[in-house]
Amino acid sequence: MVDGTAEDGSGWSVANFPLVSGVSDKPVLAVDVDGVISLFGFDGPLDQVPGRFHLIDGVAHCIAEGVGPRLLRLVDEFEMIWATGWEDRANDHLPHLLGLADDLPTLTFDGRARFGTAHWKLDALEEFAMGRPLAWIDDSLDDSCHNWADRRDAPTLLVPTESAVGLTDAHVDAILVWGRELELRAP
Repeated sequence: MVDGTAEDGSGWSVANFPLVSGVSDKPVLAVDVDGVISLFGFDGPLDQVPGRFHLIDGVAHCIAEGVGPRLLRLVDEFEMIWATGWEDRANDHLPHLLGLADDLPTLTFDGRARFGTAHWKLDALEEFAMGRPLAWIDDSLDDSCHNWADRRDAPTLLVPTESAVGLTDAHVDAILVWGRELELRAP
């Protein structure tokens, strides 16, 4: 552990700091859509894609196989929010497609969205989390995201995904372990 950051070799950054109480007692789980739920960049013939295609706002999206049940494993343990350039449009289709009971809170980015990066999400994430522990699943985490996580006063877990694979069972297991460790450290 160096400067409050532990690296476990997986590429995930975990900032370890004392818990700060916030509005909710649950940690925040911020979920990106493209590259986490809606996959792209995969190889192979269309009959071997890693999910099912759905037409969303006139665009074909490959929704990862098994991603709905994976998110359902997390929804009771975290305050789950959409952290995506889709903003509130994520609730137009995804809760139904993924089997989520309700719409999720949605971050807005005031036109700052830029494909291929995630640093434009940092201000909105910080404002929503309000000093609470936060796990963030995204396929475009860059150095500025890792630096931000290292500087946060609350525990922060960055979960990078591959855009052609998305959220996996291993990601979910690691997020749940991280959440349980937070509970053990709580006063």
